Amino acid sequence: MITLVTINSPPTTCAYLPNQLWQMRYTYVLEATPLDYQRRMLRGWRRFGMAFFRPNCPDCRQCLSLRIPIETFRPNRSQRRAVKANQDVELTIHTPDVSEEKLRLHQKYHEYQHHHREWSLEGPITRSEYVNSFVNNPFPVEEWQYRLHGKLIGVGYVDTLSVGLSAIYFFYDPDYRNRSLGTFNVMQLIEACREQGLPHLYLGYYVEKCQSLKYKANFRPNEILLPNGRWVVYRERGSDEDPAQS
Repeated sequence: MITLVTINSPPTTCAYLPNQLWQMRYTYVLEATPLDYQRRMLRGWRRFGMAFFRPNCPDCRQCLSLRIPIETFRPNRSQRRAVKANQDVELTIHTPDVSEEKLRLHQKYHEYQHHHREWSLEGPITRSEYVNSFVNNPFPVEEWQYRLHGKLIGVGYVDTLSVGLSAIYFFYDPDYRNRSLGTFNVMQLIEACREQGLPHLYLGYYVEKCQSLKYKANFRPNEILLPNGRWVVYRERGSDEDPAQS
């Protein structure tokens, strides 16, 4: 791995818990392999584009890396329903690129989250910002496109690693939120792991008190990464209660 620079961002209001301050440690790379990233991911790092990052917050340790063990995962009633409801949705996998169609969908999704979940909104993402976040990567990445009768209704970005698939980011058309597309996307990723013989699906950070991230822990059983570097069972398979729509 060839590193450009490693920095700590200044403490700012946390996007997950507004009553907390967050601070991120970033490593910007010029070159990296999937194995380079995998080693860091297993220690709690995540990635957007050429930036590797992890929380380095002054007083909070509530961001937990969460993964799903594929062999023991069993879907609950709501997750099975999401799969059944989206049998008419076409999934195709591509090399990441930028288009006006994706930019519009990204903006529509973030505007909805801004109004309904109080996400910050600084204006539409530019083509160059989109490219830097999702298209320029240090190693090959998959772009998962979901279409309904030809219309783009969801886009996800996925790292394929030897330890499993890692979900980078997913956004969808809020007009179709009743389809539980976030849940459907995770179910498709789990099925892809199973087909490829991969042991885990990595879902990034989970924060128990953050409404936007609660859905992750509804995929059970699941495991979290402790500060000592050990992965431990977090939530066993529970009831068939419906998770919040993602």
